[in-house]
Amino acid sequence: MSKLFGYILSPIFYIFFGLFLCIFHPIQWLCYKLSGYKAHKVSVDVLNFFLTYCQLFLFNSISFKNTYNLPTDRPIIFAANHQSMYDIPSLIWFLRKYSAKFISKIELAKGIPSISINLRLGGGANINRKDNKQAISEIIKLGRRMKENNWSTVIFPEGTRAKDGQVKTFQFGGIATILKVVPNALVVPVAIENSWKIVRFGMFPLTTGNALKWTVLSSIEPEGKTANEITLEAENAIRKVLGQELEENKVSGTA
Repeated sequence: MSKLFGYILSPIFYIFFGLFLCIFHPIQWLCYKLSGYKAHKVSVDVLNFFLTYCQLFLFNSISFKNTYNLPTDRPIIFAANHQSMYDIPSLIWFLRKYSAKFISKIELAKGIPSISINLRLGGGANINRKDNKQAISEIIKLGRRMKENNWSTVIFPEGTRAKDGQVKTFQFGGIATILKVVPNALVVPVAIENSWKIVRFGMFPLTTGNALKWTVLSSIEPEGKTANEITLEAENAIRKVLGQELEENKVSGTA
């Protein structure tokens, strides 16, 4: 039934989603040119509010839970599992207070209304996955901007989307690189649920009636821990929420 309704509602969703991207493309450019970074950020935040709640056209519910009083005067590394492209607008909107930046593929910085201009002007890191030296250099630059501005960043340590919702093993490289530049950054896991279901049949039809959830989990202080230990702790915290905990002997072997 969800697939059937998807055939009817997906075109409506795409029309509005694409319309907001096109409308906010010149708005972003004007905000940046006339008033600089802060105005540009506001335009990006408002855009991602609309992109997030476009899910209502698919009768997908949106739930964001954060019961922690996270600092705004200290950089934060939000480490999340990754299920679909629809994870990102909601993270930008709900984490707007923390000026969360993203590490993105450099290919996305051209040709996509609103998204590409934000990647070029927003202060994140656009990396070439085929050029390890360039990728590390860009992440280091992001770390410096985090340190200078008390910005935060969102990292998907799986490295790719989990198309079936099953959490992949987290890689510690990105967190390790940023912590070398910003050793006082707080690491905060974020568990994402059910966004993979939206695209279970690909780009069309999108599915309907999904309960989309983003849950901020207990923070991890990096002091006295290796990047590998921090990453594993974040992974296990997310797995616990999703009911995908590793067997004890497997956890011990990974650590």
